[in-house]
Amino acid sequence: MQSSDIRARFLEFFKKRNHTILSSASLVTTDEQGVTNTTLFNTAGMQPLVPYLLGKPHPEGNRLANVQKCVRTIDIDDIGDKTHATFFEMLGNWSLGDYFKKEAITWSYEFLTSKEEGLGLDPHRLYVTVFEGDANSPRDLEAAEAWKSLGVPEHRIYFKGAEANWWPAVKGKDTWTGPTGPCSEMFYDITESGLGDLTPEQFEQADSEQKIVEIWNDVFMEFEKKEGTIVGKLTQKNVDTGAGLERLAAVLQKKDNIYDTDLLKPVMDLMVKAPNSLSSKRIIADHLRASTFLIADGVIPSNTDRGYILRRLIRRAIINTTDKKLDEKRISMFIDTLVGIYEKSYPELLSKKEYIKGVLNEEAGKFGQVLVQGIKEFEKSAENLTPEVVFNLYTTHGLPFEIIKEMAKEKGLTIDEVAFEKALAQHQSLSRAGAEQKFKGGLSDVNDPMVLRYHTATHLLHQALHDVLGEGVGQKGSNITPERLRFDFSYGTKMTDEQKKKVEDIINEKITQHIPMKQVTMPRAQAEQTGARHFFGEKYGEEISIYFIGDTLDAAYSKEFCGGPHVSNTSELAGPEGKWRFKIQKEEAISQGVRRIKAVLG
Repeated sequence: MQSSDIRARFLEFFKKRNHTILSSASLVTTDEQGVTNTTLFNTAGMQPLVPYLLGKPHPEGNRLANVQKCVRTIDIDDIGDKTHATFFEMLGNWSLGDYFKKEAITWSYEFLTSKEEGLGLDPHRLYVTVFEGDANSPRDLEAAEAWKSLGVPEHRIYFKGAEANWWPAVKGKDTWTGPTGPCSEMFYDITESGLGDLTPEQFEQADSEQKIVEIWNDVFMEFEKKEGTIVGKLTQKNVDTGAGLERLAAVLQKKDNIYDTDLLKPVMDLMVKAPNSLSSKRIIADHLRASTFLIADGVIPSNTDRGYILRRLIRRAIINTTDKKLDEKRISMFIDTLVGIYEKSYPELLSKKEYIKGVLNEEAGKFGQVLVQGIKEFEKSAENLTPEVVFNLYTTHGLPFEIIKEMAKEKGLTIDEVAFEKALAQHQSLSRAGAEQKFKGGLSDVNDPMVLRYHTATHLLHQALHDVLGEGVGQKGSNITPERLRFDFSYGTKMTDEQKKKVEDIINEKITQHIPMKQVTMPRAQAEQTGARHFFGEKYGEEISIYFIGDTLDAAYSKEFCGGPHVSNTSELAGPEGKWRFKIQKEEAISQGVRRIKAVLG
């Protein structure tokens, strides 16, 4: 069965059962989602529906279903195996205070096993789990009885704890805020000969060996949590179900991995003659698919938040190519193939195809400038990859630490991350004088309006350098007077005239856009989660001041730990008559791997 048939059958099945079919929400979370907006992307089908699961009436009714685009990056290091994916599609149906366990379980079973309306899976290969009970909720005998009434043998119903059968799963410290409740999971035997009946111990072993795979999860949302603590019952009992399209496709197409399904095999086939490893090919296919959907939903590569995730995906894809590059021809080939796979379900990909190619080409070209020299230096040092060498690759040659790790992994080498972090902390300690000048002002006269202008211009310059030169740029210090700004940063080579012009153009564009400069104060732990730039290893107080250039902190172009003061709007950098421009007067080396820019407004 093709993936398009799975989608269509699922939606038609629940449409016949009086569910309103919703379009997929964007991958990008919105403020309307309330408590879910603590994440950068929609990671599950239920996420856009949280306000309605908490009791708000949904305009489309109380029975809903859709196929939701999702992105999860928590397992990014596992991409390349048989089952993990960054982007995936989640089939889901919901009851908002309508039906509950009996109906949800019945319909899940019917859709999975019905040859006429559903997927036609063999019911004798099914196993299910239910919640064993704890102090928060009793043993879920209701769900177990529902399964037995459908003919599932009692010995194939396994009771498990909250780490497996509570949503969200409770692993380590629980900080979830939102609707919650016990769940019932469905597993399918994918072995050729069939496993038959399994003891609880054999079931766990088969799961760990991927002889059985989870294909559906029914969540029974009765409770509300705040910061990991159940605070009471919801005003209504809800059902939230989810099934990964990729896993279902693998089962139905009799593949032992998602990359051989019709969703990804055409992309994998483009690399069939490439000598790189199977894992690398899977990373390329996965990351370019995720990047395609993210760009289509409005994300662009940057150094913070969603843009940083996208940038990391693109760069990991490049690193996993045989020759460490993605040229325009390859990008066009990959995107044409991906759009061909998905355009009927997501027609926006077709209309945005050339735009997606353009974003990828620009980012690949930008990274290539950093990568060519960085790889040369890595190859020279690969036999002696000490923490000091790694640190030099990071600071002097601009290679992102994650990329250094990827290249080391390819050669079977390991990096002492603790030692690297220690070297980085020591380096930042040596730079503290420069840091104090920047974050405590470093200003010759805080009452001079030109000093305030140059201080804000320094923030714009810092971000623009990252945009043009890449993540290897690290601030080393700054000095600001009423006449000019001076900014020291780590970078391995002299900036080209084109790079300097790009930096100037970015800053001048931000000046003409009249963007507000705002300030917020928050606890350090919270500040560190915002993506605001700061000196890692630096000792800060418990309360942090962040200055950001943008309407909101989340969407800001630039955000940094900073004590101020600043202008209130980037337009003030254009001077009293609005005619000033930002101009780099000089860019030079001041020590090995450290460059200095002197710039003026005028």
